[in-house]
Amino acid sequence: MRPLIQFFIRNYNFFLFLLLEFFAFLLIFQNNYYQQSAFFNASNAISGGIYSYYSGFTDYLSLKKVNKTLADENSNLLNLQKSSFIKTNNKTFIVNDTLYQQQYTYLSAKVISNTTNRINNYLTLNKGSKQGIKKNMGVISPQGIVGIVKDVSENFCTVTSLLHSKSKISAKIKKNDYVGTIVWNGDDYRIVTMKDVPTHVKIYIGDTIISSGYSMMFPEGISIGTIYLYGTNKGKDFYEIKVKLFNDFNNISYVYIVNNLMKDELNELEKRSQNE
Repeated sequence: MRPLIQFFIRNYNFFLFLLLEFFAFLLIFQNNYYQQSAFFNASNAISGGIYSYYSGFTDYLSLKKVNKTLADENSNLLNLQKSSFIKTNNKTFIVNDTLYQQQYTYLSAKVISNTTNRINNYLTLNKGSKQGIKKNMGVISPQGIVGIVKDVSENFCTVTSLLHSKSKISAKIKKNDYVGTIVWNGDDYRIVTMKDVPTHVKIYIGDTIISSGYSMMFPEGISIGTIYLYGTNKGKDFYEIKVKLFNDFNNISYVYIVNNLMKDELNELEKRSQNE
């Protein structure tokens, strides 16, 4: 401590000079508009440069995550391409049949509002009727099913989330094609329930659950999640299966709205059958 005090004593005049210079500049900046303006402009330029470098540095650190997200999206889009088409050639004896007709198209949209903490949750997207969006279109993300379009305005639409008490999605176990229904009980935004799967079916924790293709909203094979837990209620012939979702509904930014190009034709055909 003593050497430090002696250092200040030896350099007393120098530190006094710095102190007086500081007060002199302070008075100049406080009482002269031009110098004050110049000082703030310079300080803003310096702080702006620092923030810019900091932003660039943090962006660089997040590149790995961004690249992974883009790669996942591209991979899923490529996987979706095959399921977007159906065969139309009736010459089934031809093995290398390449005649397909497109059934599904996809339109990207940004999520501008989303809830996960209610019994009935909704999302709002930045696409509407001007972009061709209609009620009852399916909505997916690179990780899986998100929900179904509920209401549409010119430039926006609301989506009934998979996390909704009245949501029912036809799904199946990927390895054996047994079909069930996905519902949500309102407890955990990461877990949904699969019902209507008979107890004679062999299932295992970790089995993958996908869309069945029975719905007009979603093509077959869209990811949903994996079996997390399962059991049976006494006297019941069906499992109650807990499914851990691939989607993190707290972290959804971009989605794809699914348009079934043959939906009207299918609806008309089903109406005819029901009226007979």
